[in-house]
Amino acid sequence: MDRMKKELSQKQREELLDILKTRFEKNMQRHKGLEWAKVQAKLEAAATKLWSLNEMERTGGEPDVVSHNKKTGEYVFYDCSAQSPHGRRNFCYDREALQSRKEHKPENNAIDVAASMGIEILTEEQYRELQQLGGFDTKTSSWVKTPASIRKLGGATFCDRRYDTVFLYHNGAESYYAARGFRGALKV
Repeated sequence: MDRMKKELSQKQREELLDILKTRFEKNMQRHKGLEWAKVQAKLEAAATKLWSLNEMERTGGEPDVVSHNKKTGEYVFYDCSAQSPHGRRNFCYDREALQSRKEHKPENNAIDVAASMGIEILTEEQYRELQQLGGFDTKTSSWVKTPASIRKLGGATFCDRRYDTVFLYHNGAESYYAARGFRGALKV
């Protein structure tokens, strides 16, 4: 796969569609009333979106359909891995935070990695919606889109689920941890 072209080969498309179909059928509680054939038709018409879903899958996100917007016809995918995607951990929040670190810089930052994948980092509201579909991040945490007023002061926000409750926390945007990653959303 050429990540610069953002296209998958025919074989990669077929493999990804098989993975997504299996996950869709196994987790019907996430998307009651939706039909895989309609989702697949939408995906097959959107090569770049398939590439983004493959990036979500490749980095451990286990993307799945979580909703359908009847007005726009878009299907919404979120990372549905039990814990924060393993291939997207150890990142600080954004480029400004990464550049501010004097030493022990992380490999990258959540906002730029999400953009390079063609996805959006979940907002707090989306994160809470995801948690209605199951118990996610019970041992990890995930950066969420931080309000500009908090980010301007050097902070960033993240969420997790503990004691069967979703918590929103703050940290310096330049911080990073082995158990903190980010979850993404993609509209197709």
